[in-house]
Amino acid sequence: MTKLWLIFFLAAETLAGCSGKNKDMTTLINQSPVNTSDPAGGLSYLALGDSYTVGESVPSAQAFPAQLADGLKQQGKPVGNIQVIARTGWTTDELQAAIRSAKTGTFDVVTLLIGVNNQYRGYSQVTYREEFRDLLATAIRFANGSKAHVFVLSIPDWGVMPFAEGRDRAKIGAEIDAFNAINKEETLKAGVSYTDITLLSKQALTDLTLAAPDGLHPSGKQYSLWVKELVGKVVSSQ
Repeated sequence: MTKLWLIFFLAAETLAGCSGKNKDMTTLINQSPVNTSDPAGGLSYLALGDSYTVGESVPSAQAFPAQLADGLKQQGKPVGNIQVIARTGWTTDELQAAIRSAKTGTFDVVTLLIGVNNQYRGYSQVTYREEFRDLLATAIRFANGSKAHVFVLSIPDWGVMPFAEGRDRAKIGAEIDAFNAINKEETLKAGVSYTDITLLSKQALTDLTLAAPDGLHPSGKQYSLWVKELVGKVVSSQ
């Protein structure tokens, strides 16, 4: 893969209280203003989100942003600069706060996946709509105002994962669907690309290879399925 510059904001808190240990990427944090241009050529990419963007419990190379960069390279669109603003356990308001304190620029590609922790903590769907709408507008600004360069992914259903055994899986799924109805409506209203990966995530109920070792987060194999759904859209936008 083309040399990547990574900015990770990681935490010890995990989705749904899982006790898995986060990857320590603090040595890669760049506190200087970011120059998103790449002298060797290639796209610049910003990934916004939570544990699903961090790639909790999988090797960094199998995380969703890294796999998307690989997929773009295979399609003749190499990525020269990746930045990630994501942290395990983050809700929409926590992502908003991190973005306000981050030093960054504009990007050729911006992805946004956020909301599972709003659902898990029982946060208001009305508030989620307001904060998601704000994050989407921010993502468009990061894309230099180009809606065509922003890509929203739906929230996976963690209720199908082994971690959720003994919980009300149907209730979890229904709540995830409700949050996804909100982010889909706001995304399409804004004229931004929306990729539904929730149905793919539900396959983990019967295919344990789609679950990471912690039994809660997606495996690298599942992330690769997400990338297959998204990479063509990104290539077409460039």
